[in-house]
Amino acid sequence: QVQLVESGGGLVQAGGSLRLSCAASGGSFSNYHMGWFRQAPGREREFVAAINWSGGSTKYADSVKGRFTISRDNGANTAYLQMNSLKPEDTAVYFCAARQGYYGTPSGSEAPYFYSYWGQGTQVTVSS
Repeated sequence: QVQLVESGGGLVQAGGSLRLSCAASGGSFSNYHMGWFRQAPGREREFVAAINWSGGSTKYADSVKGRFTISRDNGANTAYLQMNSLKPEDTAVYFCAARQGYYGTPSGSEAPYFYSYWGQGTQVTVSS
């Protein structure tokens, strides 16, 4: 059973930065395709970024492109989301997600149903 635990959320002023981490256990991390999603109150869960098993291919939502960077360290069983130039509209609960055994590109992995495993989420609040 794959378990994902997010950390690194918090309160930050607009223009600031945060780095989220997603620690994985219960399998071979290098076999996981990883994604980050977020959900604001009253809104559907939305795709933020995805990274393939090797870290060599990434995809971003247009709303975060150029500000957020997804990465992974397979030796540390951890995925990251570096968030810079944060805006109040980035406020949400951020979730990491994993799918085992997928070795394709991140294109097509923007839908929540693509992923089998989810973390509990970490709150990010950006004040204006």
